Amino acid sequence: MGGRTRGRRCGLLGSYMLTLALASFLAVAPPSGALRFELQSGHTKCISEDLKIHAMAVGKYAVVNPSDSAPLPDSHKITVRVTSPYGNTIHYADQVDSGNFAFTSSEEGDYLACLWAPDHNPPATMAVEFEWRTGVTAKDWTNVAKKGQIDVMELELKKLEDAVKSIHDEMFYLRERYALHKFILASISNFLSTCLLCIGSCWEPLAEDSTI
Repeated sequence: MGGRTRGRRCGLLGSYMLTLALASFLAVAPPSGALRFELQSGHTKCISEDLKIHAMAVGKYAVVNPSDSAPLPDSHKITVRVTSPYGNTIHYADQVDSGNFAFTSSEEGDYLACLWAPDHNPPATMAVEFEWRTGVTAKDWTNVAKKGQIDVMELELKKLEDAVKSIHDEMFYLRERYALHKFILASISNFLSTCLLCIGSCWEPLAEDSTI
């Protein structure tokens, strides 16, 4: 029984080798490192992420303590709002120094995470760390393995299956976007051609009148 199970796993692993190479080459969803930026009181910093429908997204943020030996100053608080392409609020936190969010997109387009530092006198500048993961990288594979009691090889195969699905969905999404952009460019080209013809037809009588 153990030999048959091991053989099945090896067979599955072999069938995924080419896909693994493709996934590594395309790097559709590489692990994203945390962004670190400065935010001055009274100012806002927004970060956008283009998501397709049913895409998984997780994020976390934290104000960096400027001192290792002292608590975080009261001035180092931020307000965070994450909105969908149609302006629906997905996550909101007011006057916090850290937090996280997670959602599955129900709308296609640019999702916006805005971090705002309230006014403070004197003005304060704080460092903020922000991380936003989408697609395959948004999944906590450690918890998946613990909950499902999956061994190392099966876990790698599940990662590959998700990578394959992500690649397929991404290619389909890009193809749709390309078709839309191509249609828009063709429409603009036809519109400009029509405008030029109209201008040309109006210009000819004017030129004839000027020669009379």
